[in-house]
Amino acid sequence: MTKKYELLFVLKPTLVEEELQAKINYLKEILEKNGAVIAALQDMGTRRLAYQVEKFERGHYGVFYFEAPTNSIVEVERNLRISEDFIKFMTVKYEKQKEIRHWNKLVEKFSAKKEEPKTEEVKSEEPAAASTEEKTEA
Repeated sequence: MTKKYELLFVLKPTLVEEELQAKINYLKEILEKNGAVIAALQDMGTRRLAYQVEKFERGHYGVFYFEAPTNSIVEVERNLRISEDFIKFMTVKYEKQKEIRHWNKLVEKFSAKKEEPKTEEVKSEEPAAASTEEKTEA
């Protein structure tokens, strides 16, 4: 049986953009390999930590919202503990109806943010295509 989860993670601030994307993709692959269906990703960027963790005062925050079998969470957390680039993580399970409604709202919010830039690109391409058609008709 699959349940709804939220996985908050904090990456080392010393990683460059390519390394950050590689680690996020690594985590995504681990989740998918263990049967998770990823609903949304919230990339919160680099922020100040409440207290020092492994001598770091800042960290790159991100949150995955996903559905997965309950037995896969142990394997995902084991992989996160092994990796040195993840300095903190926390998995939250949503069980009650009220919690699940909140999870659905969060997924809608962050999956909609991902889709917005795509629609803007399409809109900007359409007028350009229309103007070239007008030139060819004249």
